[in-house]
Amino acid sequence: MTDAEDIEAIKQRKKEQLMHQDEPEASQQQAPNEPIHVESTDEFDSIVDDHDVVFVDFYADWCGPCKMLEPIVEDLAAETDAAVAKVDVDAHQKLASRFQVRGVPTTVLFAGGEVAEQVVGVRDQSHYTSLIERHTA
Repeated sequence: MTDAEDIEAIKQRKKEQLMHQDEPEASQQQAPNEPIHVESTDEFDSIVDDHDVVFVDFYADWCGPCKMLEPIVEDLAAETDAAVAKVDVDAHQKLASRFQVRGVPTTVLFAGGEVAEQVVGVRDQSHYTSLIERHTA
């Protein structure tokens, strides 16, 4: 996609969000119990649009700390009300750049379609659970 196409897609999503903001909360999809492995920018945008709270793990296969974070991310998907997504920064460099991901692992919490929290590095599971609960309660 060109920059102009990206901007047009963002405008269209924002327009749709504004049109649907008065609809009841039930329009949000229930979060899956497993992490969603993002395959495209469009899929990523759809996940953020379709769920009220989304926890995103930006990772790389070669990253040791990312492998330490993986079981925590799986538990968060199973145990919290947030949708959990995983983005491979090597495969999706534009997404990583879009959210200023400079190191991995980086986790980004979206609430209402907007970035609410960003954490670089690995923390214990209770830290991430607390972040999610602040935005799902």
